[in-house]
Amino acid sequence: MSNLAADTALTPLEDQGSILKTAEDKRTIITLDAGGTNFSFSAIQGNREIIPSINLPAQADTLEQCLETIVRGFRQVMDNCPSRPSAISFAFPGPADYPLGIIGDLANLPVFRGGVPLGPLLESEFGLPVYINNDGDLFTYGEAIAGILPQVNDQLKKAGSPRRFKNLLGITLGTGFGAGIYSRGELFTGDNSAAAEIWGTSNVLDPRNSAEEGVSIRAVRRVYAKQAGIPIEQCPEPKDIFGIFSQEQTGNKKAAEQAFNSLGTVAGNAIANALVMVDGLVVIGGGLAGAHTAFMPYLMEQLNLETTTPVGIRKRLDATAYNLEAENDLQMFLKGDVKTVGIPGTSETMVWDPLKRFGVGITRLGTNRAVAIGAYAYALKQLGQQ
Repeated sequence: MSNLAADTALTPLEDQGSILKTAEDKRTIITLDAGGTNFSFSAIQGNREIIPSINLPAQADTLEQCLETIVRGFRQVMDNCPSRPSAISFAFPGPADYPLGIIGDLANLPVFRGGVPLGPLLESEFGLPVYINNDGDLFTYGEAIAGILPQVNDQLKKAGSPRRFKNLLGITLGTGFGAGIYSRGELFTGDNSAAAEIWGTSNVLDPRNSAEEGVSIRAVRRVYAKQAGIPIEQCPEPKDIFGIFSQEQTGNKKAAEQAFNSLGTVAGNAIANALVMVDGLVVIGGGLAGAHTAFMPYLMEQLNLETTTPVGIRKRLDATAYNLEAENDLQMFLKGDVKTVGIPGTSETMVWDPLKRFGVGITRLGTNRAVAIGAYAYALKQLGQQ
C-alpha cells in the first residue's frame, strides 16, 4: 500500500539545544529503506538525497542471495556518490540487537532467522561505520530534527508563547503499529533494542489481542469486511476504504466509518497509555496516516477521556490533548494560558504558561523522508560522539 500521507518540503527551523544542525552538514551518509518486497538505497547529504534511489528486490530464497543484494545496492550507491561517504545508516525490521548490528528472526525476511551480524558484515565490506536502527525510532528522530518538533516550537515562538517542547512520541500506522521516543536530543532505545514497542500494548476493544491487531492495515480490512458482511478476500485496501469513507468511491460507508472508528479507538488508548510516561508531542506517520480525518476524532476522544475515580470524575491524562490538524485546536494549543506572576520578595516578574497540553499531528516530512533524515542525523551524532 502506498503512503497516504503526502510528503511536505520543510526548511529546518531554529536549533534546539542538542539537536544537530544536519541541514548544513556536508558529510554523506548511505541509507537503505528495507521493505518486505524492495530494498531502496540512497545517499543523504544535508537532509537531502543527492543521488536517485536504487531499488532492488528484497525477496531471496537464501541468506547468501539476500546479503549479496544488500551489498550490491550499497556498492552501486557508493559508485554514484560524488565523494566518499562517512558512514552507512539505515532502518531494518526487528527483532534485532541494533547496537551490535545483529538481525534476528524476521517475519517478512525469514532468511535472517537464527541471527545474522549484518552490521559487522557491511563494516568489513566497505570499511565504514554502520548504524542500524528501528524504523519507528528513525521516523521519530527525523521528525524531531526537521519535522513537527521544530515546526511546532517555531509556531509557539511566533505566537508569543513561552512554551517549547523537547519530547516527541512518534507513531507509525501501516503493516504494523510502531513507535519511537525522542527526549531532549536523544532517542530512547532501551537495553534490548525493544523500547517503544507499542504494538504489544493491550487492545481496548479486544483484550485477548495486542493493539496491533486493532491498529494496522489488516485490522482496518478485517473490521470493514465484518461490518460489510463480505469475505476478507473481497475486502478493499485501506486507501479504498478511506475513499468509501470520503464518498469518493462506492461501497459500504457505515462499514468504512466503523473500520476507522476501531483504528482510532485502539490507537488512541495505546497512545494515551504511552503519554503517561513520555509527556510530549505526538506525530503520526505510516501508510494509514493520510486517513487521519477518518480516525483522528476517535483517537482524540481516547486521549481526552474522562474516568471515574473514588474522588470523582477526572481526565485520564494530566494534560489536554489538541489535534494540530484542526485549526481551532491548533490556535488554542498555541495560545495556551500565558500569565505574568510576581516573584515574592522582589519587584521582578515571570511569564508562565500553566496549561498542560499535548499536541497530536501528522508527519510533516512524509514517513519515508523522516526515516531517511533520522538515519542521517543518527549517524552524524554517533560519528560526533566517536
